[in-house]
Amino acid sequence: MSEHAIPYKIYLSEDEMPKAWYNLKADMINKPAPLLYPETQQPVTLEQLSQIFCRELAQQELNDTDAYIPIPQEIADFYKMYRPAPLVRAYCLEKKLQTPAKIYYKFEGNNTSGSHKLNSAIAQAYYAKQQGLKGVTTETGAGQWGTALSMACSYFDLDCKVYMVKVSYEQKPFRREVMRTYGASVTPSPSMDTEVGRMILAEHPGTGGSLGCAISEAVEKATTTEGYRYVLGSVLNQVLLHQSVIGLETKAAMDKYGIKPDIIIGCAGGGSNLGGLIAPFMGEKLRGEQDYRFIAVEPASCPTLTRGVYAYDYCDTGRVCPLSKMYTLGSGFMPAANHAGGLRYHGMNSVLSQLYADGLMEARSVVQTEVFEAAEQFARVEGILPAPESSHAIKVAIDEAMKCKETGKEKTILFGLTGTGYFDLYAYEKFHDGKMTDYIPSDEEIAKSVSTLPEIR
Repeated sequence: MSEHAIPYKIYLSEDEMPKAWYNLKADMINKPAPLLYPETQQPVTLEQLSQIFCRELAQQELNDTDAYIPIPQEIADFYKMYRPAPLVRAYCLEKKLQTPAKIYYKFEGNNTSGSHKLNSAIAQAYYAKQQGLKGVTTETGAGQWGTALSMACSYFDLDCKVYMVKVSYEQKPFRREVMRTYGASVTPSPSMDTEVGRMILAEHPGTGGSLGCAISEAVEKATTTEGYRYVLGSVLNQVLLHQSVIGLETKAAMDKYGIKPDIIIGCAGGGSNLGGLIAPFMGEKLRGEQDYRFIAVEPASCPTLTRGVYAYDYCDTGRVCPLSKMYTLGSGFMPAANHAGGLRYHGMNSVLSQLYADGLMEARSVVQTEVFEAAEQFARVEGILPAPESSHAIKVAIDEAMKCKETGKEKTILFGLTGTGYFDLYAYEKFHDGKMTDYIPSDEEIAKSVSTLPEIR
Protein backbone atom coordinates (compact mmCIF):
# COMPACT_ATOMS: atom_id res chain seq x y z
CA MET A 1 0.00 0.00 0.00
CA SER A 2 1.18 3.52 -0.80
CA GLU A 3 2.80 5.42 2.04
CA HIS A 4 0.36 8.31 1.55
CA ALA A 5 -2.62 5.94 1.78
CA ILE A 6 -1.98 5.34 5.50
CA PRO A 7 -4.03 7.85 7.53
CA TYR A 8 -2.89 9.66 10.65
CA LYS A 9 -5.33 7.63 12.72
CA ILE A 10 -6.45 4.11 11.96
CA TYR A 11 -9.72 3.00 13.54
CA LEU A 12 -11.42 -0.36 13.41
CA SER A 13 -15.16 -0.61 13.00
CA GLU A 14 -17.25 -2.08 15.83
CA ASP A 15 -17.56 -5.29 13.82
CA GLU A 16 -13.75 -5.55 13.67
CA MET A 17 -13.27 -5.25 17.43
CA PRO A 18 -11.97 -8.37 19.23
CA LYS A 19 -14.65 -10.84 20.29
CA ALA A 20 -12.32 -12.74 22.63
CA TRP A 21 -9.28 -12.01 24.78
CA TYR A 22 -6.02 -13.73 23.84
CA ASN A 23 -4.29 -15.84 26.48
CA LEU A 24 -0.58 -15.68 25.67
CA LYS A 25 0.23 -18.47 28.13
CA ALA A 26 -1.47 -20.99 25.84
CA ASP A 27 1.25 -20.54 23.19
CA MET A 28 4.21 -20.51 25.57
CA ILE A 29 6.41 -23.61 25.47
CA ASN A 30 7.97 -22.62 28.79
CA LYS A 31 4.94 -21.80 30.92
CA PRO A 32 5.38 -19.33 33.78
CA ALA A 33 5.98 -21.02 37.12
CA PRO A 34 2.81 -21.54 39.18
CA LEU A 35 1.74 -19.25 41.99
CA LEU A 36 2.55 -20.76 45.39
CA TYR A 37 0.32 -20.65 48.47
CA PRO A 38 2.37 -18.83 51.16
CA GLU A 39 1.76 -21.24 54.03
CA THR A 40 2.43 -24.49 52.16
CA GLN A 41 4.59 -23.24 49.26
CA GLN A 42 2.60 -25.58 47.03
CA PRO A 43 0.91 -24.49 43.77
CA VAL A 44 -2.13 -22.44 44.67
CA THR A 45 -5.50 -24.08 44.05
CA LEU A 46 -8.62 -22.54 42.55
CA GLU A 47 -10.31 -22.67 45.94
CA GLN A 48 -7.43 -20.87 47.65
CA LEU A 49 -7.26 -18.20 44.97
CA SER A 50 -11.04 -17.74 45.09
CA GLN A 51 -10.76 -16.59 48.70
CA ILE A 52 -8.97 -13.48 47.42
CA PHE A 53 -10.30 -12.99 43.87
CA CYS A 54 -13.65 -13.53 42.16
CA ARG A 55 -13.94 -17.18 41.18
CA GLU A 56 -14.12 -16.54 37.42
CA LEU A 57 -11.05 -14.30 37.63
CA ALA A 58 -9.22 -16.97 39.62
CA GLN A 59 -10.00 -19.46 36.85
CA GLN A 60 -8.64 -17.03 34.25
CA GLU A 61 -5.51 -16.57 36.36
CA LEU A 62 -4.80 -20.30 36.35
CA ASN A 63 -5.80 -20.99 32.73
CA ASP A 64 -2.75 -21.76 30.57
CA THR A 65 -4.42 -23.89 27.89
CA ASP A 66 -7.23 -21.87 26.26
CA ALA A 67 -5.80 -19.46 23.70
CA TYR A 68 -8.99 -17.42 23.45
CA ILE A 69 -11.56 -16.57 26.12
CA PRO A 70 -14.81 -14.97 24.87
CA ILE A 71 -15.51 -11.40 26.00
CA PRO A 72 -18.97 -11.31 27.69
CA GLN A 73 -21.44 -9.18 25.76
CA GLU A 74 -21.97 -6.68 28.61
CA ILE A 75 -18.23 -5.99 28.70
CA ALA A 76 -18.06 -5.77 24.91
CA ASP A 77 -20.91 -3.21 24.96
CA PHE A 78 -19.08 -1.13 27.59
CA TYR A 79 -15.90 -1.25 25.50
CA LYS A 80 -17.80 0.37 22.64
CA MET A 81 -18.13 3.57 24.69
CA TYR A 82 -14.41 4.27 24.23
CA ARG A 83 -13.07 1.57 21.95
CA PRO A 84 -11.73 0.84 19.43
CA ALA A 85 -8.78 3.04 20.40
CA PRO A 86 -6.90 4.72 17.56
CA LEU A 87 -3.60 3.52 16.12
CA VAL A 88 -1.78 6.76 15.26
CA ARG A 89 1.01 7.35 12.76
CA ALA A 90 3.36 9.87 14.38
CA TYR A 91 4.05 11.77 11.15
CA CYS A 92 4.86 15.03 13.00
CA LEU A 93 7.32 13.33 15.35
CA GLU A 94 9.01 11.59 12.41
CA LYS A 95 9.37 14.93 10.64
CA LYS A 96 10.76 16.63 13.74
CA LEU A 97 13.33 13.87 14.25
CA GLN A 98 14.14 13.74 10.52
CA THR A 99 14.25 9.98 10.80
CA PRO A 100 13.54 7.37 8.12
CA ALA A 101 11.76 5.34 10.81
CA LYS A 102 8.00 4.98 10.69
CA ILE A 103 6.55 5.50 14.16
CA TYR A 104 3.13 4.34 15.33
CA TYR A 105 1.50 4.48 18.73
CA LYS A 106 -1.63 2.91 20.16
CA PHE A 107 -3.42 5.62 22.17
CA GLU A 108 -5.34 4.39 25.20
CA GLY A 109 -6.23 7.75 26.78
CA ASN A 110 -9.70 8.36 25.31
CA ASN A 111 -11.68 7.75 28.50
CA THR A 112 -12.13 9.55 31.82
CA SER A 113 -9.61 7.34 33.59
CA GLY A 114 -7.09 8.61 31.05
CA SER A 115 -5.50 5.22 30.51
CA HIS A 116 -5.71 1.59 29.41
CA LYS A 117 -6.70 0.47 32.92
CA LEU A 118 -10.43 0.58 32.18
CA ASN A 119 -10.05 -2.45 29.87
CA SER A 120 -9.51 -4.73 32.87
CA ALA A 121 -11.42 -2.72 35.49
CA ILE A 122 -14.74 -3.21 33.72
CA ALA A 123 -14.07 -6.94 33.32
CA GLN A 124 -13.18 -7.42 36.98
CA ALA A 125 -16.18 -5.37 38.17
CA TYR A 126 -18.45 -7.40 35.87
CA TYR A 127 -17.32 -10.73 37.36
CA ALA A 128 -17.68 -9.33 40.90
CA LYS A 129 -21.26 -8.30 40.12
CA GLN A 130 -21.98 -11.70 38.55
CA GLN A 131 -20.78 -13.35 41.75
CA GLY A 132 -23.17 -11.25 43.81
CA LEU A 133 -20.52 -9.37 45.77
CA LYS A 134 -21.11 -6.11 47.64
CA GLY A 135 -17.87 -4.53 46.57
CA VAL A 136 -14.16 -4.78 45.87
CA THR A 137 -10.91 -3.44 47.29
CA THR A 138 -7.80 -2.44 45.40
CA GLU A 139 -4.60 -0.41 45.41
CA THR A 140 -3.49 2.31 43.05
CA GLY A 141 -0.17 4.03 42.40
CA ALA A 142 -0.38 7.01 40.08
CA GLY A 143 -4.17 6.73 40.24
CA GLN A 144 -5.16 5.52 36.78
CA TRP A 145 -6.20 2.09 38.04
CA GLY A 146 -8.15 3.44 41.00
CA THR A 147 -9.92 5.89 38.71
CA ALA A 148 -10.77 3.17 36.20
CA LEU A 149 -12.04 0.79 38.87
CA SER A 150 -14.17 3.49 40.50
CA MET A 151 -15.79 4.10 37.09
CA ALA A 152 -16.41 0.38 36.54
CA CYS A 153 -17.83 -0.14 40.04
CA SER A 154 -20.11 2.85 39.63
CA TYR A 155 -21.42 1.30 36.40
CA PHE A 156 -22.28 -1.95 38.20
CA ASP A 157 -23.37 -0.37 41.53
CA LEU A 158 -20.52 -1.94 43.51
CA ASP A 159 -18.73 -0.43 46.50
CA CYS A 160 -15.09 0.41 45.78
CA LYS A 161 -12.40 0.83 48.44
CA VAL A 162 -9.08 2.17 47.11
CA TYR A 163 -5.74 2.24 48.93
CA MET A 164 -3.62 4.85 47.14
CA VAL A 165 0.17 4.98 47.52
CA LYS A 166 0.66 7.84 49.97
CA VAL A 167 3.12 9.87 47.89
CA SER A 168 0.69 9.78 44.93
CA TYR A 169 -2.26 10.56 47.22
CA GLU A 170 -0.48 13.74 48.27
CA GLN A 171 0.89 14.67 44.84
CA LYS A 172 -2.25 13.93 42.81
CA PRO A 173 -5.31 15.22 44.68
CA PHE A 174 -7.30 15.67 41.49
CA ARG A 175 -6.97 12.01 40.57
CA ARG A 176 -8.21 11.21 44.06
CA GLU A 177 -11.22 13.48 43.57
CA VAL A 178 -12.19 11.78 40.31
CA MET A 179 -12.30 8.48 42.20
CA ARG A 180 -14.50 10.04 44.87
CA THR A 181 -16.75 11.52 42.18
CA TYR A 182 -17.42 7.97 41.02
CA GLY A 183 -18.24 6.89 44.58
CA ALA A 184 -14.99 5.27 45.72
CA SER A 185 -13.45 5.72 49.16
CA VAL A 186 -9.74 6.57 48.92
CA THR A 187 -7.25 5.92 51.74
CA PRO A 188 -3.55 6.91 51.64
CA SER A 189 -1.32 3.85 52.10
CA PRO A 190 0.24 2.76 54.35
CA SER A 191 -2.56 3.63 56.75
CA MET A 192 -3.64 2.93 60.31
CA ASP A 193 -6.81 1.24 59.01
CA THR A 194 -5.28 -2.21 58.67
CA GLU A 195 -2.98 -4.41 60.70
CA VAL A 196 -0.44 -4.64 57.90
CA GLY A 197 -0.55 -0.86 57.40
CA ARG A 198 0.23 -0.26 61.05
CA MET A 199 3.08 -2.77 60.88
CA ILE A 200 4.63 -1.10 57.82
CA LEU A 201 4.37 2.36 59.40
CA ALA A 202 6.07 1.08 62.54
CA GLU A 203 8.93 -0.34 60.47
CA HIS A 204 9.13 2.58 57.99
CA PRO A 205 7.85 5.73 59.76
CA GLY A 206 7.13 8.57 57.37
CA THR A 207 7.32 6.35 54.27
CA GLY A 208 5.65 7.51 51.04
CA GLY A 209 4.48 3.95 50.52
CA SER A 210 4.66 1.58 47.57
CA LEU A 211 2.31 -0.53 45.50
CA GLY A 212 3.38 -3.53 47.57
CA CYS A 213 2.18 -1.77 50.74
CA ALA A 214 -1.14 -0.76 49.21
CA ILE A 215 -1.72 -4.27 47.87
CA SER A 216 -1.25 -5.73 51.35
CA GLU A 217 -3.79 -3.35 52.84
CA ALA A 218 -6.34 -3.94 50.09
CA VAL A 219 -6.01 -7.72 50.38
CA GLU A 220 -6.40 -7.61 54.17
CA LYS A 221 -9.51 -5.44 53.87
CA ALA A 222 -11.04 -7.76 51.24
CA THR A 223 -10.35 -10.97 53.14
CA THR A 224 -11.69 -9.61 56.43
CA THR A 225 -14.84 -7.97 55.03
CA GLU A 226 -17.82 -10.14 54.11
CA GLY A 227 -19.02 -9.84 50.51
CA TYR A 228 -15.79 -8.31 49.18
CA ARG A 229 -12.96 -9.53 46.97
CA TYR A 230 -9.66 -8.00 45.95
CA VAL A 231 -8.96 -6.86 42.38
CA LEU A 232 -5.62 -5.83 40.89
CA GLY A 233 -4.78 -3.50 38.00
CA SER A 234 -1.52 -5.06 36.82
CA VAL A 235 0.95 -7.89 37.48
CA LEU A 236 -1.59 -10.74 37.36
CA ASN A 237 -2.11 -12.89 34.27
CA GLN A 238 -5.87 -12.22 34.30
CA VAL A 239 -5.07 -8.52 33.79
CA LEU A 240 -2.76 -9.26 30.87
CA LEU A 241 -5.59 -11.33 29.40
CA HIS A 242 -8.05 -8.42 29.51
CA GLN A 243 -5.44 -5.96 28.23
CA SER A 244 -4.85 -8.14 25.16
CA VAL A 245 -7.60 -6.07 23.50
CA ILE A 246 -4.89 -3.43 23.02
CA GLY A 247 -2.62 -5.71 21.02
CA LEU A 248 -5.46 -7.44 19.18
CA GLU A 249 -6.85 -4.11 17.99
CA THR A 250 -3.38 -2.86 17.11
CA LYS A 251 -2.53 -5.94 15.07
CA ALA A 252 -5.89 -5.88 13.26
CA ALA A 253 -5.38 -2.21 12.36
CA MET A 254 -1.84 -2.83 11.12
CA ASP A 255 -2.86 -5.91 9.15
CA LYS A 256 -5.62 -3.85 7.54
CA TYR A 257 -2.99 -1.58 6.00
CA GLY A 258 -0.25 -4.16 5.49
CA ILE A 259 1.99 -2.74 8.22
CA LYS A 260 4.44 -4.95 10.12
CA PRO A 261 6.31 -3.45 13.09
CA ASP A 262 9.99 -4.26 13.52
CA ILE A 263 10.23 -2.98 17.10
CA ILE A 264 7.44 -2.98 19.72
CA ILE A 265 8.00 -0.88 22.84
CA GLY A 266 6.05 -0.54 26.08
CA CYS A 267 6.61 0.92 29.52
CA ALA A 268 6.90 -1.69 32.25
CA GLY A 269 5.81 -1.49 35.87
CA GLY A 270 3.78 -4.55 36.75
CA GLY A 271 3.40 -5.43 33.08
CA SER A 272 -0.27 -4.94 32.17
CA ASN A 273 -0.02 -2.53 29.23
CA LEU A 274 3.19 -4.05 27.89
CA GLY A 275 1.76 -7.56 28.05
CA GLY A 276 -1.48 -6.45 26.45
CA LEU A 277 0.25 -4.61 23.60
CA ILE A 278 2.71 -7.35 22.68
CA ALA A 279 0.41 -10.37 23.26
CA PRO A 280 -0.69 -11.27 19.69
CA PHE A 281 2.69 -10.28 18.22
CA MET A 282 4.54 -12.39 20.78
CA GLY A 283 2.13 -15.22 20.02
CA GLU A 284 3.23 -15.12 16.38
CA LYS A 285 6.87 -15.15 17.47
CA LEU A 286 6.30 -18.12 19.77
CA ARG A 287 4.54 -20.04 16.99
CA GLY A 288 7.38 -19.26 14.55
CA GLU A 289 5.13 -17.26 12.21
CA GLN A 290 6.83 -13.84 12.49
CA ASP A 291 9.73 -12.22 14.28
CA TYR A 292 9.64 -8.99 16.22
CA ARG A 293 11.92 -7.15 18.63
CA PHE A 294 10.25 -6.34 21.96
CA ILE A 295 11.59 -3.73 24.40
CA ALA A 296 10.29 -3.27 27.95
CA VAL A 297 11.14 0.16 29.37
CA GLU A 298 11.31 0.70 33.11
CA PRO A 299 12.41 3.56 35.39
CA ALA A 300 15.99 3.51 36.61
CA SER A 301 14.60 4.21 40.09
CA CYS A 302 12.69 0.90 40.09
CA PRO A 303 14.72 -1.35 37.73
CA THR A 304 12.93 -4.67 38.15
CA LEU A 305 13.98 -6.43 34.94
CA THR A 306 17.37 -4.82 34.42
CA ARG A 307 18.67 -5.17 37.99
CA GLY A 308 16.29 -7.49 39.80
CA VAL A 309 16.60 -11.24 40.36
CA TYR A 310 14.42 -13.98 38.89
CA ALA A 311 13.01 -15.78 41.88
CA TYR A 312 9.89 -16.55 43.86
CA ASP A 313 8.79 -13.54 45.88
CA TYR A 314 5.73 -12.18 47.59
CA CYS A 315 3.53 -9.97 45.46
CA ASP A 316 3.03 -7.56 48.36
CA THR A 317 5.04 -5.92 51.13
CA GLY A 318 2.92 -7.46 53.88
CA ARG A 319 3.57 -10.97 52.52
CA VAL A 320 -0.07 -12.09 52.54
CA CYS A 321 -0.49 -12.70 48.78
CA PRO A 322 0.62 -15.82 46.88
CA LEU A 323 4.26 -16.18 45.86
CA SER A 324 5.06 -15.53 42.21
CA LYS A 325 8.21 -16.40 40.31
CA MET A 326 9.19 -13.12 38.71
CA TYR A 327 11.93 -10.58 38.28
CA THR A 328 11.88 -8.74 41.59
CA LEU A 329 13.72 -6.17 43.69
CA GLY A 330 12.29 -7.72 46.86
CA SER A 331 8.78 -7.19 48.24
CA GLY A 332 10.12 -4.65 50.74
CA PHE A 333 11.72 -2.42 48.09
CA MET A 334 10.55 1.18 48.44
CA PRO A 335 11.01 3.35 45.33
CA ALA A 336 12.29 6.87 45.88
CA ALA A 337 9.58 9.38 46.79
CA ASN A 338 10.73 11.67 43.97
CA HIS A 339 9.87 9.02 41.36
CA ALA A 340 7.24 10.74 39.21
CA GLY A 341 5.56 7.83 37.46
CA GLY A 342 3.26 5.02 38.46
CA LEU A 343 5.84 2.33 37.65
CA ARG A 344 6.58 1.74 41.31
CA TYR A 345 6.05 -2.02 41.65
CA HIS A 346 8.86 -4.23 42.96
CA GLY A 347 8.15 -7.18 40.64
CA MET A 348 7.15 -8.06 37.08
CA ASN A 349 4.31 -10.19 35.76
CA SER A 350 5.22 -13.89 35.67
CA VAL A 351 4.48 -14.30 31.93
CA LEU A 352 6.69 -11.36 30.97
CA SER A 353 9.35 -12.52 33.43
CA GLN A 354 9.45 -15.94 31.77
CA LEU A 355 9.62 -14.41 28.29
CA TYR A 356 12.47 -12.15 29.40
CA ALA A 357 14.30 -15.07 31.02
CA ASP A 358 13.94 -16.99 27.75
CA GLY A 359 15.53 -14.15 25.79
CA LEU A 360 12.36 -13.31 23.86
CA MET A 361 12.22 -9.73 25.10
CA GLU A 362 14.69 -6.95 25.91
CA ALA A 363 14.60 -4.53 28.83
CA ARG A 364 15.97 -1.04 29.22
CA SER A 365 15.93 1.38 32.16
CA VAL A 366 15.80 5.17 31.75
CA VAL A 367 16.15 8.11 34.14
CA GLN A 368 13.14 10.31 34.69
CA THR A 369 14.58 13.68 33.58
CA GLU A 370 15.26 12.17 30.15
CA VAL A 371 11.78 10.64 30.20
CA PHE A 372 10.22 14.07 30.73
CA GLU A 373 12.42 15.59 28.02
CA ALA A 374 10.98 13.00 25.63
CA ALA A 375 7.46 13.65 26.92
CA GLU A 376 7.80 17.36 26.26
CA GLN A 377 9.26 16.76 22.81
CA PHE A 378 6.37 14.45 21.95
CA ALA A 379 3.71 16.80 23.35
CA ARG A 380 4.98 19.74 21.32
CA VAL A 381 4.65 17.98 17.98
CA GLU A 382 1.94 15.33 18.46
CA GLY A 383 -0.51 17.41 20.49
CA ILE A 384 -1.01 14.96 23.37
CA LEU A 385 0.33 15.47 26.90
CA PRO A 386 1.53 11.95 27.71
CA ALA A 387 1.45 10.27 31.10
CA PRO A 388 4.88 9.86 32.75
CA GLU A 389 4.50 6.08 32.49
CA SER A 390 3.88 6.19 28.73
CA SER A 391 6.75 8.62 28.33
CA HIS A 392 9.22 5.87 29.22
CA ALA A 393 8.15 4.13 26.01
CA ILE A 394 8.29 7.43 24.10
CA LYS A 395 11.89 7.96 25.25
CA VAL A 396 13.07 4.63 23.85
CA ALA A 397 10.96 4.97 20.70
CA ILE A 398 12.76 8.26 19.99
CA ASP A 399 16.11 6.63 20.76
CA GLU A 400 15.39 3.83 18.28
CA ALA A 401 14.19 6.32 15.65
CA MET A 402 17.42 8.27 16.02
CA LYS A 403 19.43 5.07 15.53
CA CYS A 404 17.58 4.67 12.22
CA LYS A 405 18.62 8.20 11.33
CA GLU A 406 22.27 7.43 12.13
CA THR A 407 22.33 4.18 10.15
CA GLY A 408 19.97 5.23 7.38
CA LYS A 409 17.90 2.09 7.99
CA GLU A 410 14.13 2.37 7.76
CA LYS A 411 12.33 0.51 10.53
CA THR A 412 8.74 0.51 11.72
CA ILE A 413 8.44 1.30 15.42
CA LEU A 414 5.30 0.71 17.49
CA PHE A 415 4.85 1.86 21.07
CA GLY A 416 2.04 2.01 23.57
CA LEU A 417 0.78 5.44 24.64
CA THR A 418 -1.05 4.18 27.70
CA GLY A 419 -2.64 7.43 28.78
CA THR A 420 -2.61 11.18 29.26
CA GLY A 421 -0.67 13.24 31.79
CA TYR A 422 -3.18 15.91 32.74
CA PHE A 423 -3.28 14.69 36.35
CA ASP A 424 0.52 14.55 36.44
CA LEU A 425 1.21 18.26 36.20
CA TYR A 426 2.89 18.28 39.61
CA ALA A 427 5.64 16.15 38.07
CA TYR A 428 5.76 18.31 34.94
CA GLU A 429 6.09 21.37 37.21
CA LYS A 430 9.06 19.84 39.04
CA PHE A 431 10.67 19.07 35.68
CA HIS A 432 10.14 22.57 34.30
CA ASP A 433 11.37 24.20 37.52
CA GLY A 434 14.55 22.12 37.48
CA LYS A 435 13.65 20.39 40.75
CA MET A 436 13.37 16.89 39.33
CA THR A 437 16.29 14.59 40.11
CA ASP A 438 17.37 11.18 38.89
CA TYR A 439 17.56 8.83 41.83
CA ILE A 440 19.09 5.44 41.04
CA PRO A 441 19.23 2.84 43.83
CA SER A 442 22.68 1.56 44.70
CA ASP A 443 23.73 -2.05 44.32
CA GLU A 444 23.85 -2.24 48.11
CA GLU A 445 20.24 -1.07 48.45
CA ILE A 446 19.01 -3.64 45.96
CA ALA A 447 21.14 -6.40 47.48
CA LYS A 448 19.71 -5.62 50.92
CA SER A 449 16.16 -5.76 49.57
CA VAL A 450 16.57 -9.02 47.64
CA SER A 451 18.33 -10.62 50.62
CA THR A 452 14.88 -10.88 52.24
CA LEU A 453 13.46 -13.09 49.47
CA PRO A 454 11.63 -16.12 50.90
CA GLU A 455 13.39 -19.48 50.99
CA ILE A 456 11.51 -21.96 48.84
CA ARG A 457 11.49 -25.40 50.40
